[in-house]
Amino acid sequence: MLLLSINTSRPIDVDYQGKTISTGIFKKPIDAPVFVTQANLKDDLQADLKNHGGEHKAVYAFSSDHYPYWRNTLQNPELKPGSFGENLTISGFDESTLHIGDQLSIGQCILEITQPRVPCFKLGIAVGNKNMPRLFIENFATGIYLRVLQEGVIETGNKVEVIKEGTSRVSVQSLFRAYYDKGFQDPRSVLEKVVLIPELSAEWSKKVTARLAAGN
Repeated sequence: MLLLSINTSRPIDVDYQGKTISTGIFKKPIDAPVFVTQANLKDDLQADLKNHGGEHKAVYAFSSDHYPYWRNTLQNPELKPGSFGENLTISGFDESTLHIGDQLSIGQCILEITQPRVPCFKLGIAVGNKNMPRLFIENFATGIYLRVLQEGVIETGNKVEVIKEGTSRVSVQSLFRAYYDKGFQDPRSVLEKVVLIPELSAEWSKKVTARLAAGN
């Protein structure tokens, strides 16, 4: 895996259904090394701190391999790194083979996989398609949130390596599908397994616990 682009933004105001909202989803590539803290990438700010950022969602990474599909599906050849709001655009970054709790080395940093991304309506604003959150979920490849275990500098061209595998062996995509895909086989077994993983984010631990308690 290779870090192809580092993307940051500051919140801007946009019009949405007659209302003004603030969002930091419009991320742009930067051509310089970046320091990564336990909270975020330096100079990358979120507008909605209730739903974005925090220890378990300090960094959001997305695969460059998904871009050709979305350029074709959305008929938008202009989509480029950062278009989906990701901080890191990485080649070979596969939700089906990366697992909750896996630790990744990038530059000076060590990052830990904590949860899949669940898109909100602002993704639709970013790509100019109000149906995008639904389409994104139905694709089951929504990117990955990471916790920062070791702060440091990263830069474009860094190798991205799994240096420690999570004990669960529950892939990010399996978790996402077990929760959202009605056609997924035996989702409960995956949810029962993943809820015991200490590296799982508090947000997803709560979601999964509630789903299991409801008997689904």
